[in-house]
Amino acid sequence: MGLLPESLAGQRVERPWGWYEDLLEGPGYKLKRLLIRNGQRLSLQRHQHRSENWTVVSGEGELFCDGHWHQATPGSTLHIPCGAIHRARGGEGDLLIIEVQHGTHLEETDIERLEDDFGRVIS
Repeated sequence: MGLLPESLAGQRVERPWGWYEDLLEGPGYKLKRLLIRNGQRLSLQRHQHRSENWTVVSGEGELFCDGHWHQATPGSTLHIPCGAIHRARGGEGDLLIIEVQHGTHLEETDIERLEDDFGRVIS
């Protein structure tokens, strides 16, 4: 376990705000790379079955968790506890983040969107 099958590793999934790639996964964890394009932002969201740790690799922007905005610059980190409301926003350039998920359900179906710039909130 650990490495994804070659057909899945690094497969880019396009989103309206940029893209993400699943890099690695194993029992209870998943590693992703996310690129948030300049001026775009992730939906305001939370997860019921996982926590996340974000590390900014390059670019700049802002990271939001539990009511507080944090500057995002290379080397910045943010811990997002399970159930915490969060989002990321790209700055003047694209924002590249490494995301480590920990939990029991590490699928896209564990995204509860509370606000979204692209109409993806389910009421």
